[in-house]
Amino acid sequence: MTAASETSRDSAFWRFSLRFYALPGVAPACLALQDEAQVDVNLLLFLLFLADGGRAVTGEDVAHLDAEIAPWRTGVVEPLRALRRRLKTGIGDVPPAASEPLRNMVKKVELEAERLEQGRLENLALSLGKPASREAAARANVAAYADYLGPLPAAPRDAVLAAFFGPSP
Repeated sequence: MTAASETSRDSAFWRFSLRFYALPGVAPACLALQDEAQVDVNLLLFLLFLADGGRAVTGEDVAHLDAEIAPWRTGVVEPLRALRRRLKTGIGDVPPAASEPLRNMVKKVELEAERLEQGRLENLALSLGKPASREAAARANVAAYADYLGPLPAAPRDAVLAAFFGPSP
């Protein structure tokens, strides 16, 4: 474990993510963006975290961030997520009730993998973004992600932004 991952457990970004994700409507909206548009929720949360600090990024910044975390996401986070989801309905002769304790362990490991991804993102943030208002930065950062990734489904995108524009997480 690197020093960065050791400190990220109590990082400002991790705390922001936990608070923001818990806001009404945010979790289902993020999951819809993940499932429908292949959004990396950690990257989306990071872009909003930057916006919360009044920093707007470019599409090139988003591409760089994504390239840096893609190997971890595809090699670790996504396989853990897929396993957790498969265990929810049972696999083979093992019913969901019997595999639920294992599914809960996988969920904890998946969360830890996401925390490590967030630590990597936070380490990359030092020189990112130009000053902007919180609202302008959020709109710009989400738009830059959409420009990079492709169109985002409007309803979940708007739900995430509405939650962001509400009381500060």
